[in-house]
Amino acid sequence: MAFLAYSPHMIGSASFNPFTILLGGACTGTPRLLAQVQNTRVIAADGGMAHAKMLGLTPELWVGDFDSSSPELEAEYTQMPREQFDVAKAKSDGELAIEAAITRGANALVLVGALGGARSDHQMMIITNAMALAELGMPIILTSGAEEATAVLPGEMRVDLPAKTAFSVIGLTDLAGLSIRNVRWPLNNHDVPFGSTLTLSNEALGGPVTLSLQSGKAVMFSYFGTII
Repeated sequence: MAFLAYSPHMIGSASFNPFTILLGGACTGTPRLLAQVQNTRVIAADGGMAHAKMLGLTPELWVGDFDSSSPELEAEYTQMPREQFDVAKAKSDGELAIEAAITRGANALVLVGALGGARSDHQMMIITNAMALAELGMPIILTSGAEEATAVLPGEMRVDLPAKTAFSVIGLTDLAGLSIRNVRWPLNNHDVPFGSTLTLSNEALGGPVTLSLQSGKAVMFSYFGTII
């Protein structure tokens, strides 16, 4: 699971407690995704339960207002422990699922179905919620199987990407001192103003892509099987 950008000391630790959150966006059961969710505890958020069978997962909890779960899905998982909320709740089903995972001791998260949703506002809210968690020290990755996103914050991080994987680093602020190594177009201690397309569509050379940042915040999007 090293390619999730978890700290190496976490993965072998007895206290490492990763959770998979099943959300309602797109999901492709790639070998990479199956490896990411292996040996994790699982919580499903409403219609995200539809991904469980394909991924071979059995959630320990199903939360939400259940407005996006089909009658067939609900009938299939009648014995699944649930926490049901009113449709007029103040939080999204995904946020409720994440909170349930943190209450259960989660210290790393894989958000499956976080990308490729039908509504851009929901997808953007998931990304910003993930950024806030990452700023608090929570290792977190958003994925559809074919696409991944992870926070880029001050410091250094490594993400293992197959050779020729297309990726972009999208600044959410001005970026100061950004370095990107082991890629087709490297950067070294570069300042990138907010809104710049300089870091759009790069390519991994294979193995760990190393990113370091002095200040600012960004999201790294990686695309598997995509030609630049």
